[in-house]
Amino acid sequence: MKDVSFLQNVRAACVRAWPWLRWPVWIGLGVALGFLVPYAAVLDARVRDRVGEIAFSQPTRVYARPQRLAAGVPMDADTLALELTAAGYTQAQNEARVPGTFSRDGSAFVIASRGYADPAGGELPRRVRVTLSRGQVDAVKDLTSGRTLRETHLDPARIAALYGAEQEERQVVRLDELPPLLVTGLQAVEDRDFKHHHGVDFGAILRAMFANLRAGHVVQGASTLTQQLVRNLFLDRNRSFVRKFNEALLSVLIEAHYSKQQILSAYCNEVFLGQRGDQAVHGFAAASQFYFARPVQTLRPQEDALLVGMIQGPSIYDPRRYPQRALVRRNVALDMFHATGLLDDAQWQAAKASPLGVTATPQLVADRFPAFMEAVRAQLRQDFPDQQLRGGGLGVFTTLDPAAQIIAENALDDTLTALGKRGRNLEGAVVITDANTGSVLAMVGGRRTDLHGFNRALDAQRPIGSAIKPFYYLMALAQPTRWNLASMLDDTPISLRQPNGTVWSPSNDDHIAHGQVPMVEALAKSYNLASVHLGMQLGVERVAKFLRSFGLQNVPANPSLLLGAVDLSPFQVTQLYQYFAADAHALPLSTLRGVTDAQGQAIKRYTVQPGEGEYQPAERLTRWAMQQVTQYGTAASVGDSSLAWLHAAGKTGTSDSQRDSWFAGFTGQHLAVVWVGRDDNKPTGLWGATGALRVWRSIFGKLPTQPLPPSPGAGIEFAWIDPQSGQGTQQDCPGARQYPFIAGYAPAVQDHCYFQQLKNFFGVGVGGDDAQSPPQAADTTQH
Repeated sequence: MKDVSFLQNVRAACVRAWPWLRWPVWIGLGVALGFLVPYAAVLDARVRDRVGEIAFSQPTRVYARPQRLAAGVPMDADTLALELTAAGYTQAQNEARVPGTFSRDGSAFVIASRGYADPAGGELPRRVRVTLSRGQVDAVKDLTSGRTLRETHLDPARIAALYGAEQEERQVVRLDELPPLLVTGLQAVEDRDFKHHHGVDFGAILRAMFANLRAGHVVQGASTLTQQLVRNLFLDRNRSFVRKFNEALLSVLIEAHYSKQQILSAYCNEVFLGQRGDQAVHGFAAASQFYFARPVQTLRPQEDALLVGMIQGPSIYDPRRYPQRALVRRNVALDMFHATGLLDDAQWQAAKASPLGVTATPQLVADRFPAFMEAVRAQLRQDFPDQQLRGGGLGVFTTLDPAAQIIAENALDDTLTALGKRGRNLEGAVVITDANTGSVLAMVGGRRTDLHGFNRALDAQRPIGSAIKPFYYLMALAQPTRWNLASMLDDTPISLRQPNGTVWSPSNDDHIAHGQVPMVEALAKSYNLASVHLGMQLGVERVAKFLRSFGLQNVPANPSLLLGAVDLSPFQVTQLYQYFAADAHALPLSTLRGVTDAQGQAIKRYTVQPGEGEYQPAERLTRWAMQQVTQYGTAASVGDSSLAWLHAAGKTGTSDSQRDSWFAGFTGQHLAVVWVGRDDNKPTGLWGATGALRVWRSIFGKLPTQPLPPSPGAGIEFAWIDPQSGQGTQQDCPGARQYPFIAGYAPAVQDHCYFQQLKNFFGVGVGGDDAQSPPQAADTTQH
């Protein structure tokens, strides 16, 4: 009765007070609704935009080229291991079985590939044994079927992710693409009532309050997966009442708009799981690559548990920095997996006994090769809108050869470092292409290959010196009735008036005029005077016009052009020399192979269809002459080294005052152009042969490649020549040398040396030591 009486008294008091309170109450309620409804509407719009972005917006992923493995492909064990490491493979303790691993026994590798799809088709995962021998692949065997394979390909390394302006690594996957144990284990550890609450779990809040009060400090949280998703997407980490209110309201809104499966999918793609530098790792798929270098679908129970356990604190439980903490936390997650029936006793014990198994180096895609990626971005911007690149989920398949790239980076820095004080302020650039297709395999923009910034391979415009000479020698050889490699050139002083009125008097680098010299010797030893005389006979304007036909601009028609007074980037010089490397085919350089959409369907392919070679016989003669450059000319250190078997062709170049050192050289498989100089344009003290050529030799000392044939090829015939006159002679005449000529244009035999032989027979002293010997490497001209 007392309780009833009390309630009646309260009711009577409210009735008496209502006339005084009704207006403040109605006003307060109106203000609350007037604020809360619009505020909730604003938050609701943010929820739909942001969660939809995670669900449907995917980064553009950029890949290197797949490594082809087939009998006869140049390859050594160190390079194959480098290729595998670059592609994120890890070395197994025993024979490789898990996709994304390899094992090595000397020159034999067992590789468990992951499979891939690209515009050319791709391959399924498989286990293969690759045997290497004598610098090439000896055999490839499928270990499942036991068959010897004609060829296979390694899945390509992922080298960049284009996702907005921020450096962010995220791989958006569907929920059914994740391991079931990972999804159910996440709920077992983080939110067991996930399927039943509406964004906020009041029961969990009460349980956490009780547990924390009993312990005297925070030992248990009460945030649902939905609340955690809200924090990751919208809120900071402060603990104010406003932030808690917003978190609860946003959680309810998300639950009202999306199904549990959609919320779980967004969470699995958004959860923060690590960081390296300024690049964050979001989602289980990206974290799987970051920590284990394997697709998330291949994770084992202990690896699922580590990722789930790390959610509470990715930095606290970082398995690379704090392996013991991470192991304890992983085992806590495994215990919860077991307690909720997700693992049986045997699985639980086996998983807890397993090591962490993370890779030593984070497999994080962060524009690993910025110089190369700059060229890729430039091409993509021409073909695709920026929005499609940011969120279209494109797959971009490039021509990059990771092993060639890493070898080139190391060669440049190591060579310049070995120069000591002289190399301290030096910079450089390298471009490597496929000699036959023009595909760009590597691009180094400077010694600090990890930095974005000035890309010397693309943007450093510097005089190329004598590297220009082969192009107008080619022009002369394209007129076989007038010139050939035995033609005598005038290596004597010359003075010319420039268009600005100044008088230009070039000289040889050894400051000696050599008189009449064969054309091939003038190019091999880079005689400036002979080259200028030749260029003036051809016509400077014609030489400039020929160079412009390769797409070059601002080529001055000055006599000094004949000695390389034209500013070009290493990329442009590579484009020029691709003509020689590709057997007289002016192929455009390309960094892209193809692009796929988010469903993996090819939407663009980049192919080159070479036509008939232009000036092919003359080009083959010029190429043979450039092979003499590496045999006895300014790049004779190649022929005198272990690289002699490559029969490489190339040309050195040095600009005025030794400010720039160049070498462009190619084998039967690769073309590499190297520039060395200073950013302040001060003299380097280096010739082409003492700077850039050293880098080139270092690259090809490690890069597996095919030799260039020593003979020029079809349409060319050899004849015996007297080098002192350039006329045809007989093989047994003193000093006779074989020179190649365009078929049908070899000079007739003029000197039968009959009388010379007769005098020799009677002991009259001609020939012998007085005979002209083939040019040797003693000449020190480096231009």
